[in-house]
Amino acid sequence: MIRPVLPRAAQPAMAASKMLRHYAFCLPLALAACSPADSEGGTGNAPVFPAADRPVSALGATAFADEDLRDSRQEAATVMQLAGVRAGMSVADIGAGEGYYTVRLAEAVGAQGRVLAQDIDRGALLRLGDRVETERLDNVSITGGSPDDPHLPAGSFDRIFLIHMYHEVGDPYAFLWNLHPALRPGGQLVVVDVDRSPDRHGIPPQLLFCELGQVGYRLVEFIRHPALAGYYAQFEAMAERPEPEDIRPCAMASNRSGPSDGAGGRAPAPQ
Repeated sequence: MIRPVLPRAAQPAMAASKMLRHYAFCLPLALAACSPADSEGGTGNAPVFPAADRPVSALGATAFADEDLRDSRQEAATVMQLAGVRAGMSVADIGAGEGYYTVRLAEAVGAQGRVLAQDIDRGALLRLGDRVETERLDNVSITGGSPDDPHLPAGSFDRIFLIHMYHEVGDPYAFLWNLHPALRPGGQLVVVDVDRSPDRHGIPPQLLFCELGQVGYRLVEFIRHPALAGYYAQFEAMAERPEPEDIRPCAMASNRSGPSDGAGGRAPAPQ
């Protein structure tokens, strides 16, 4: 995740008017706010976050794997069932790529639900826009983000999905802190990833638990599932996120004791 690719909301200068409704997040979603989640008011002194004390994966392919193969093992269906996705929900697919989850979430939430697909790869978003238009997914909107801030409207989502992408987030504490206000009361953050080092396109679960715990998320459920070729982790946002200066980076070292991960293991101790 190396650079922002689109502004926070609509792209009114887009030449093809048929694409506007997919990039104009505020109009089709009609959510609580048409401005991004509060990041210290967006003015004055920007908050300073600790750097990740771990490797960060290089950006992977936006078309993660063959969709037929993923469907044959019921990947998206399993994730959506575990996450309790149902008709009428508003959900966000962060790091959406070319839309494997986006189009399936759109079907699951139905005409009364809404899906926001977000990525920082402009090319992937343009290809996804073509797909959304071709498949006539009127409940899907598309927007860009930046590597440390997904630029989501506050209090807007029942579920936010980070599918095989969290290990690519270069500034995880800033990213998670800026994402925190976007969840509605009772909303959940879902992470699907692989249990291996971030430099091998994965993240150990205990490290994930620790990093999210430092930014104000509590683990609700953790499952290793063959359909996912990895694991499923679900979190809820605590009422208050910590001040950036109070966040302590988590270490990868496995021989350190630390706080309970909430799933029967031990999370790495903050430094």
